[in-house]
Amino acid sequence: MMLVEADVSGEWDSRTDWSALAERCVRAGVAHSRHADLAAGPAEVSVKFTSDEEIRALNGAWRGKDKATNVLSFPMVEEARLGSPEEPLLGDIVLAHGVCAREAADKGVAIEDHAAHLVVHGTLHLLGYDHETSEADAEEMEQAERRALAAIGIADPYQVTEVHI
Repeated sequence: MMLVEADVSGEWDSRTDWSALAERCVRAGVAHSRHADLAAGPAEVSVKFTSDEEIRALNGAWRGKDKATNVLSFPMVEEARLGSPEEPLLGDIVLAHGVCAREAADKGVAIEDHAAHLVVHGTLHLLGYDHETSEADAEEMEQAERRALAAIGIADPYQVTEVHI
């Protein structure tokens, strides 16, 4: 069985069930990845919805970057060991509210949809996907994101919309 735990700070709108969104997105990310068998478990993912300040501190401590970012992923298992009953904790995903809200507004999408994309993106990082290693790896990750998001009713975040003047 897969367990998804969520921790939601006060600045995230209480009208949205962020825990349910995290659960839905992690499950979709796993189901549409090259590790779909992990959906049956045992596996555990933690998702934290937090502030820009907290994610800035984490980004500085773990990546040496003194700035807030939209999402961080902290894998706990090497890809080759995914699915091992001895290591069910896949890792942690952390989202920054302010960055997420600004990006959603810039893209003209609901913050829930953008957060869903970031949770799926973070989940894929926990599963060994890396968009920074090569164009082929980036395309593989984007395709997995598109499939996962489509499965939960969210539009392709990479679709280019033409504007006619």
